[in-house]
Amino acid sequence: MSTGRSHRGRFPLSLRRHPVPWERQRPTWRDARPAFIAQALKRAQARPSGNWYVIGAAQDIRSDRPLSRTVAGEEVVVWRDAEGRLAAGPGICPHLGAPLRDSPVRCGKLVCHWHGLALTGAPFAGWEPLPVHDDGLLVWVRLDHVGGESPLEVPVVPTRPALPTAVSAVYTDFGRCEPEDIVANRLDPWHGAWFHPYSFVDLTVLDAPEPSPHDAAAGDGFTADVSFRLAGRFVVPVRAVFTAPEPRTVVMHITEGEGEGSVVETHATPLGVDDRGRPRTAVIEAIVAASDRRGFIAARAAAPLIRPIIRATAGRLWRDDLAYAERRWELRSTGRFPG
Repeated sequence: MSTGRSHRGRFPLSLRRHPVPWERQRPTWRDARPAFIAQALKRAQARPSGNWYVIGAAQDIRSDRPLSRTVAGEEVVVWRDAEGRLAAGPGICPHLGAPLRDSPVRCGKLVCHWHGLALTGAPFAGWEPLPVHDDGLLVWVRLDHVGGESPLEVPVVPTRPALPTAVSAVYTDFGRCEPEDIVANRLDPWHGAWFHPYSFVDLTVLDAPEPSPHDAAAGDGFTADVSFRLAGRFVVPVRAVFTAPEPRTVVMHITEGEGEGSVVETHATPLGVDDRGRPRTAVIEAIVAASDRRGFIAARAAAPLIRPIIRATAGRLWRDDLAYAERRWELRSTGRFPG
């Protein structure tokens, strides 16, 4: 499918003199065909993940405590040993079952706070380490007994700008849904200007992959022209491409316009079920902003001040998008989802 206007020749910053009222924008429901989204989701689910799951931001692994996450009901802890290498394994102490998430790290060892058993990251008394990967921004753990796929040596990490030359931030939130509901949300770019009018205007999907239920390798590039709102009527127009490189990841690449090369990675990690039996999923979103403008050097220098703003912006969007994903799961689980 291909519609819309050319993106080329736009200015990096535009002033919209006559904003289109929300209710007068062009309806997108005819273009947002359920078959496009469903088949793109199906192809994403058919791609290999190698049993790797994102559990959090690399910077969240402190020297004095582990990073912990429950993945599909399995407690996992990750920490750094005395040489700074990652260690990972089950979050249950092999002695009497203490929660290792509450235990401190001392001299590179995870020391159980119940009886002082110290884990180095090597096998001990039935406690077996897990494969772990630090991609420079996010930490992944491989759970072969959970994923059930043929394992890969490393996860499918999206292509992103070089981190030393970029401004990056990681946002985490949680929803009562399954990973597929998060991925389906991201494979629906048509909802952007309707559901998030405070952030997006002039959104037009130029290309979407034709449904292809028999071809798991078919491209899933949803190409959209969209303008990001700044202040007042000032907007930044860009061209973005949405792809799903593996079952629990959707990536938005800025391919033209301000910040060309920047990416937003959305990773969905299943956690387990809540006390009412509803599934819970972590949304771990990595934003990596890049620019060849001279002023971006100052932005990199101010990264510690900018990161909270980036996370706050992501949080506002995800408050809405989690409602979308949770609604989708609710309807699916009760047999009321359309289609």
